[in-house]
Amino acid sequence: MNKPPDVRVLVIDDEEPIREILSQIISNAGYQIQVVPDGNSGLKAMSEGDYDVVLLDMHLPDISGLELIPRLRESSPETSLIMITGHATVESAVRAIKAGAYDYLEKPLHAEDVLLAIRQGAERKKLLDQNRYLQQTLDQRYGFDNIIAKSKKMMDIFEMIRKIADTSTTVLIQGESGTGKELVAKAIHFNSSRKGGRFVPLNCGGIPETLLESELFGHAKGAFTGAASSKQGLFQVADKGTIFLDEVATMPLSTQVKLLRVLQEGVFYPVGATTPVEVDVRVLAAANQDLDQEVKKGVFRQDLFYRLNVIQINLPSLRERPEDILLLAHHFLKKHCADQSRETKQFSPEAAEYLTRHNWPGNVRELENAIEHAVALCPGNTIKIGDMPRHNQAVELDQVILPLDRTMKEARDLFEKQYVEGLLRITGGNVTKAAVMAGMARQNMQLKLRDYGISSKAFSLKNGE
Repeated sequence: MNKPPDVRVLVIDDEEPIREILSQIISNAGYQIQVVPDGNSGLKAMSEGDYDVVLLDMHLPDISGLELIPRLRESSPETSLIMITGHATVESAVRAIKAGAYDYLEKPLHAEDVLLAIRQGAERKKLLDQNRYLQQTLDQRYGFDNIIAKSKKMMDIFEMIRKIADTSTTVLIQGESGTGKELVAKAIHFNSSRKGGRFVPLNCGGIPETLLESELFGHAKGAFTGAASSKQGLFQVADKGTIFLDEVATMPLSTQVKLLRVLQEGVFYPVGATTPVEVDVRVLAAANQDLDQEVKKGVFRQDLFYRLNVIQINLPSLRERPEDILLLAHHFLKKHCADQSRETKQFSPEAAEYLTRHNWPGNVRELENAIEHAVALCPGNTIKIGDMPRHNQAVELDQVILPLDRTMKEARDLFEKQYVEGLLRITGGNVTKAAVMAGMARQNMQLKLRDYGISSKAFSLKNGE
């Protein structure tokens, strides 16, 4: 299948015969075209669609072409603007170019001149888009250095990434929320031969079901109410690159069918279109849920699951790799001190102990948020437990049992004993700090320890206080 040139052209001209001639020339060349009769309609079209080339008349009924050029450039700086006039002079050509036009055509128009200008303008737009994209990612390091870890589980995942990065194999990344699934996807893309193409992420769960198909595959003009112009889908944007579909389990079954066809054939139809689009895109998918279980529930297609699950990477939760916690914490500490223009800080021994003992249900994302919070609130150079978010300062118990076979006093004493032990655990056995956190005098805390037979030394840090 020969893929037609993926170029979108907007024509702004008040003369209907000119619009008809240009429509025929441009559509016959396989380009997408939209025509409007005046400047305000052109501005509206530019705000609603993405165009590579705009052909605009010098003399329009509402706004002159020269006045329109800077407004069009403000809307889309990379779009190539080509001025058309029947009153060509050297002076008007110079004025148009100075105003920001890319090229200049004189009426009567000749098909070969029009198509040459469009081809050159579209190539310029493509190069500017690529340059902008590369500039945006120049200061970002998408690779193994961006994933902070030393645990064996993560080292095994790095080795897997090295093996599969430079292939076109579909990969399913599974793990709890906040474990770094998108970072792994970026590491795969930017360590592959596709790194010159785009990495396009999409959170499927963040898009309404009614709009997800259009977001992924695009739509034709008039495909539905509000579709004033055609729109590229993210699969076209990611052509020759990688698309990352996060929370893929939330995708409706109707969209799953289209995704399956793209994976099988590399072809899809934009919503409302009759012409197929062919793309070369590597698909990386991620899910918080166990997709195998979603298949059994009947909410995820089994054939799509098999297509996505060619290679599976299971990211461990942060509590499964405790040796990485302080490594990550110091990385985030350095990062957020710099971001907030703060002096470099350090963790107190009890704060470090607390970090390693916390269960981190939100994983790496929760850890980073906690460090950012602490950096913002810490008044000195040492971060303490009190600088951490209050909702994080609970100690998770392996099992909570209601002692219904005991009296109220016995149950209260049991709770109080566990509460005191929890305070000592996160303070590293520091009785004074535990008393402060409990809102009581140190002497009263000492009495509690004696009453319950608790030794603070059992909770002391390895390095002591």
